[in-house]
Amino acid sequence: MNRKEFFRSGAGLIAGVSFLSERSIPAEGKGWPQVNPEDEQFWMFVRSQFPLTGERAYFNTGGLGASPYAVIDAVKSKIDELEKISETGHTEELWKSIKASAAGLLGCDTGEIAFMRNTTEGINVVCNGLPLKKGDEIITTTHEHVGNSIPWIALQKRTGVVVKFFEPSTQSAKENVIRIQKLLTKRSRLISIPHATTTTGQILPVKEISELAKGSDIWLFVDGAQTAGMFPFDLHEMGCDAYATSGHKWLLGPKETGLLYVKKSMLDVIEAKFVGAYSDSGFDFQKNVLTFHPTAQRYEYGTVSIPLRAGLGAAMDFIQKIGMRNVWKRDKSLSTYLFEGLGKIPLVRVLSPESDSERSAMITFTHDKIPYLELQTHLNKFNLRTRGVAEGSVNALRISCHIYNSFEEIDRLLEGVRTARKG
Repeated sequence: MNRKEFFRSGAGLIAGVSFLSERSIPAEGKGWPQVNPEDEQFWMFVRSQFPLTGERAYFNTGGLGASPYAVIDAVKSKIDELEKISETGHTEELWKSIKASAAGLLGCDTGEIAFMRNTTEGINVVCNGLPLKKGDEIITTTHEHVGNSIPWIALQKRTGVVVKFFEPSTQSAKENVIRIQKLLTKRSRLISIPHATTTTGQILPVKEISELAKGSDIWLFVDGAQTAGMFPFDLHEMGCDAYATSGHKWLLGPKETGLLYVKKSMLDVIEAKFVGAYSDSGFDFQKNVLTFHPTAQRYEYGTVSIPLRAGLGAAMDFIQKIGMRNVWKRDKSLSTYLFEGLGKIPLVRVLSPESDSERSAMITFTHDKIPYLELQTHLNKFNLRTRGVAEGSVNALRISCHIYNSFEEIDRLLEGVRTARKG
């Protein structure tokens, strides 16, 4: 049964009410319907696992992902558990368990993962930990999020490194590799790029850029804020030296959670500069002896919120229950439907790549006659949460499509865009 037939049928309406009456995921996944990315009933069940109001269509996962009840309950229960005995809950066993889930999701080793508060913190660890000095050149894009802009600007002001930019081409993946190659000199030390741009949602050819970096003996850092939890990938296969992401976007985790991947061979290259308890594997203050932890744990320090980390673990379990390939199939289906629908509306220009392989679940568009903020105000009347994109002077609207969205919500969005008028 296709989606339109399903919702027009009485069976679809009854099933919808039934699924939406479910409040939370049953223990250990019991009671889940069969995972079927082609079945709208299954996705209605997934939607019912979130406390998101049904009145507003939420299209800003690229800014902030919604958390399912499983995550919220994990955080609450861990708070209750620890506050009854006033303990931190720090245990190596728990940390390793959550990191193992992250490593399985991202395609790396458990010891290459460090907990962060967000992507920005991970970026700062890399930015300030690399042995960069005056005159060293960093190549990045003109479409960076503020979190992958300010740390490098600050480093430039502080140390005199040189930051060079290329404009991402949405027409050709190969062209982006060529543009980077043209900027390379004997002073080039690092390429810093987003896995998917925050502006147009363009998926950059990281593996090819990694091969270019290796051939030029320079490092590659990837801002993965917009990809972890959206589609499957393997960090070892991609070949980057470090990768930072947030738990609170596509991974659907608690706010103020993130992950940093540092390739094993880079652990002694990216220096741990903010350190404390848990960063070491032994020290003697009086003898001036310090041995850093042999894993990426060296970048962690001090008392942390175990409830938030437990929530992040629950979020990754939730994603894995569905399966990353199924998540991506759903996200891709929704975003393609939106991409094609916007392309049929007069005066609307879609800025996201036409190439299916370069297009993520974020679709960015603009209107030739209506400024993007005015268009956003109009769409607010349809109870649609969108995100304006000013980065890179794109000045457009970005729509994020994730597993709690539906084709009906996208139809509402398309209708809102069609009815927009100037003045």
